[in-house]
Amino acid sequence: MARTVPVLTVDAGRSEAGRRAAASHTSAIVTPTMTRRALFQQAGIIATDSVGDLVATAALLRSQPLPAGARVAVVSNAGGAAVLAADACAEAGLTIPELPGPLIADLLGVLPPTARAVNPVDTTAAVSGKQLAACLDLLARHGAVDAVIVALVPTALSAATGDDPARALVPPSGTRARPLAAVLLDQAEPVRLLQGGAATVPAYAEPSSAARALARAVSYAHWRAEPSGTVPALDGVDSATAAALVADFLARNPNGGWAGPQLCAALLDAYGIPQSPWAWVTGPDAAAAAAERLGGGRMALKAYWPGLLHKTDVGALRLDLEGPRSIRDAYTELARNFAGVMTGAVVQPMAARGIELVAGVVQDQVFGPLVLFGLGGTATEVLADHAARLAPLTDLDAHALITAPRCAPLLFGHRTGRTADLEGLEQLLLRLSRMACDLPQLAEADLNPVLVRPDAVLPLDVRIRLLPHTARNPYLRRLRAR
Repeated sequence: MARTVPVLTVDAGRSEAGRRAAASHTSAIVTPTMTRRALFQQAGIIATDSVGDLVATAALLRSQPLPAGARVAVVSNAGGAAVLAADACAEAGLTIPELPGPLIADLLGVLPPTARAVNPVDTTAAVSGKQLAACLDLLARHGAVDAVIVALVPTALSAATGDDPARALVPPSGTRARPLAAVLLDQAEPVRLLQGGAATVPAYAEPSSAARALARAVSYAHWRAEPSGTVPALDGVDSATAAALVADFLARNPNGGWAGPQLCAALLDAYGIPQSPWAWVTGPDAAAAAAERLGGGRMALKAYWPGLLHKTDVGALRLDLEGPRSIRDAYTELARNFAGVMTGAVVQPMAARGIELVAGVVQDQVFGPLVLFGLGGTATEVLADHAARLAPLTDLDAHALITAPRCAPLLFGHRTGRTADLEGLEQLLLRLSRMACDLPQLAEADLNPVLVRPDAVLPLDVRIRLLPHTARNPYLRRLRAR
């Protein structure tokens, strides 16, 4: 529907009070707000922060064409109003480009002699309605800008002559080619529509309201211009084996729970997700022998018992172990520290350096699985650099997930010149999405860290929680992503 008619909503309930207690990093990161915004973004729903913002945005969409981009020309009859409008545009994510020389010359040709035609355009208080209309027409026809914001203040000259420049805002011959929003600083209403023949122009009391409305229109136009994307076919997927493994686990654990390392690895194998080599051991000698089989060198030893999730927090992890004696001593120490709960350990070669990311899935009771991606490691919750999309992911969704976090430039070779394995990263996200869609019993999956290098994408630690699946309420209304 949003492809043809704008759909707007107020995104209420954005506070941290709605955040549920969670065990894994992925569940701790995912909030109801993140889930809603993923839905809104994929479905093209325009989310606003308040009823006032919704009305302001609706007024622009109702009366103006969609902007082709985020370049805005600011026009004002007062320098202070121009500064306020330009600042509001910058804060909303819009750009104020420099105008080309020929356009500046044309503008100066129709404006008063003391006007300045850089962007913002200062028409001065001497501007007449006819001069302002000519200025707006020039800007609306030129390809250097995508939209125009006009900020006007009352002047003694216009009051004395009766020539109100605001009358030039509505073109007599119909809507201009590019969207125009007016800011009338003496206006009592937060937003109103200026009527004139067949044309209508939204007028706002605050520059910030106009800029936010225009920014949302830019985002909506960008979404409409994008293709829908496709859910790619994946090779090397064994859904039947994965379903059997889950069924067996739940038969032995009717209330569900956290899968052990062996089951986590088997589920990743069933969906073709590569893993770093590892071995399960239950004693110090077995740990030393496993390290030798894995090639020797520096090793990591990770203690395990059912329900253990954050090994670093409880001291259940030993790194940079070299040699059989070091491995045996580390296992013995862990077994002594966690006597009575530790059931074994994972031995794993230390991975080469790379970018630590997190990828995960959480099942939402209303909207289904949500795939999370972003900066990982022990500080993943503190830094909060993540993005999310609802499954099933399309090829475009996977690309959007990779490029959305603030850390994305690191994946594209920022400072190093070495691009990460982006294709492998997209495959990881698409395969996680497929796993979550195939297995409704998968309550959450947490791959953290996922080590990404130019030559590899490797999950180093995996947590998966399985719960019995209950049928969805058939009367509960659901929205699909596309």
